[in-house]
Amino acid sequence: MGRKLPPFAAVRAFEATARHMSVKAAAVELCLTPSAVSHQIKALEGFLDTQLFERWGNRIAFTLTGEAYAGKLTNLLDALIEETEAVRAAPQPVRVLSTPGFAARWLVPRLPKLEFASDIRLRVSNGAPSLDFATNDADVVIQWSDRPTPGLRVAPLMASSRYPVISPALREREDVQHPEDLLRLTLFYDQTDDAWHEWFAAAGLAGADLPPGPTYPNCELATTMVEQHQGVSLAYDAMVRRTIVSGRLQRLFDVTTSPMAIYAIACPEARADDARIAAFRNWLRAEAAAEGVMPEQLHSAAE
Repeated sequence: MGRKLPPFAAVRAFEATARHMSVKAAAVELCLTPSAVSHQIKALEGFLDTQLFERWGNRIAFTLTGEAYAGKLTNLLDALIEETEAVRAAPQPVRVLSTPGFAARWLVPRLPKLEFASDIRLRVSNGAPSLDFATNDADVVIQWSDRPTPGLRVAPLMASSRYPVISPALREREDVQHPEDLLRLTLFYDQTDDAWHEWFAAAGLAGADLPPGPTYPNCELATTMVEQHQGVSLAYDAMVRRTIVSGRLQRLFDVTTSPMAIYAIACPEARADDARIAAFRNWLRAEAAAEGVMPEQLHSAAE
């Protein structure tokens, strides 16, 4: 059964009147007419089935029940105000939606360096993260594109070239020494922006008949399969540097594809300058800049 609570407007009218011992003063505080305050108090008395004030014309005095009830209500409302202000003053979490690869290989390892990392609420999307902020329950989306979108502020974050990666165990087992050795292995293909033909052309094998292999909807699935010694993927340098340093993957050869923009930060234009969102966006871009993978850095290097 639901709680049988008194009408809150009537409680406020009675408590304010009890503090001031004046209907008129309570009316001023509540921005009501004295008549409206009196009606609210009578409604509360009807709800409680007891009298809270004695009345003589414009003068009032507590009944014993009214005096005891007023003291308890004032304490309760003071506590309610205190708790409400504490919630309002507390930092609100930043809700972040991203791809699995970005979350696992780039963002999560760096989060401990962020001052308010404990206030980040991270979710990953199985496909391209939704940019419909009315329904995606996010404040910030890390998206696979930097194209302008009406109503959103989109800040380019990351660009990267690609090169083949392999597990140390598979490389040793298959004795991979030259680019042409990849043509006898299982290659993993990207559903979006696959670039194996570009890479083989840069390696001097233009027009090579590429071996069959599974196509994955995102680069994270392909990279995970490589870590399990199942084949070779064309990985984004910006995303796998730490994994290579850890020894779980090895880079193959010095040949790379041309750098391309891969990630951007999107948020509603109306909230783009909120302190927490702006701080998170600036931190992300500073981290990318420190690694030299901001799109403008790679563009300048190419010039």
